[in-house]
Amino acid sequence: MQSVLVANPKGGSGKSTLATNLAGYFASSGRKVMLGDVDRQQSSLRWLAERDAALPPIVGWEIEPGAPAKPPKGTEMVILDSGAGLHGKKLAALVSRVERILVPIQPSPFDMWASGEFFEQLLAEKAVRKNKVFMAVVGMRVDPRTRSAKELERFLESHDVPVLSWLRDTQLYVQAAANGMTLFDLPASRTAKDREAWKPILHWLGEPAATAVAADSGKDPECWFDK
Repeated sequence: MQSVLVANPKGGSGKSTLATNLAGYFASSGRKVMLGDVDRQQSSLRWLAERDAALPPIVGWEIEPGAPAKPPKGTEMVILDSGAGLHGKKLAALVSRVERILVPIQPSPFDMWASGEFFEQLLAEKAVRKNKVFMAVVGMRVDPRTRSAKELERFLESHDVPVLSWLRDTQLYVQAAANGMTLFDLPASRTAKDREAWKPILHWLGEPAATAVAADSGKDPECWFDK
């Protein structure tokens, strides 16, 4: 079972967008996926409730009376969507349970200030220092032509953390999320440009380059958006 933590201590950094779309990709490619929400706002849990049963299935935690929440039996991929303000013992506990950490960050001074300190906390974790857990950054809602994007790029170059990709600011993510969908539930012909940006992220997670953006549910997005 592979596990990925999506984390950033700042709210609104794009954690749920990144986590739900990761879950959508792996579900569309045939994996049994659990999306675990460890955020007080429960954004991902609400998104799961909106997801149509006809789409590739994504499940939440298995919860039994008197027992801790756990991934359902047979789960192949666990995606954890964390909350704002993650630090200390809770951060250490989550890091100890995953293999990869993705840190979404937007091109704003507030995101950079919060993320810089967070990188230091993550790099100090024993599992990260001993290369048992690996971390990387994904730029969210980035227009590379802007000054703020250049400033973000310089900021990330000053930290010892790899930057996998830059995801552009597009309404596709917003429209899909409103219906419990992801980029990978929409036809590839409509999302080709954005799927290309996901290639290095998925490849870092172990997906073969040739298949990293091939998942496609084949649904007509207009049918889903209009329901």
